[in-house]
Amino acid sequence: QVQLVESGGGLVQAGGSLRLSCAASGRTFRNYGMGWFRQAPGKEREFVAAITWSGGATYADSVKGRFTISRDNAKSTQYLQMNSLKPEDTAVYYCSAGSSTSTLVAGNPDYWGQGTQVTVSS
Repeated sequence: QVQLVESGGGLVQAGGSLRLSCAASGRTFRNYGMGWFRQAPGKEREFVAAITWSGGATYADSVKGRFTISRDNAKSTQYLQMNSLKPEDTAVYYCSAGSSTSTLVAGNPDYWGQGTQVTVSS
């Protein structure tokens, strides 16, 4: 089992920045691809970004150039730096872990965090 705990959400004005963190515990962190999803009110959960154990990243088109995913294997923590935030980025953001980034991109992670709210005001 892997336990995932997100932090860093909050309220920010459009154009601002936030950094989300996700602390993992349980099985060996570096064995897992890590990623982020989000779910806006009334919408389905969608893929945001994923990162391999060695740092290779994949992004949804909607966040490319604005969001950066990273991980610190020594701290068993992954991050999502979100810049140039837009009101349409408002959602609950979920940390995830999977056997590979392919499973994350496909929307099928093995583990989920509880989610953290990000609200971007216009």
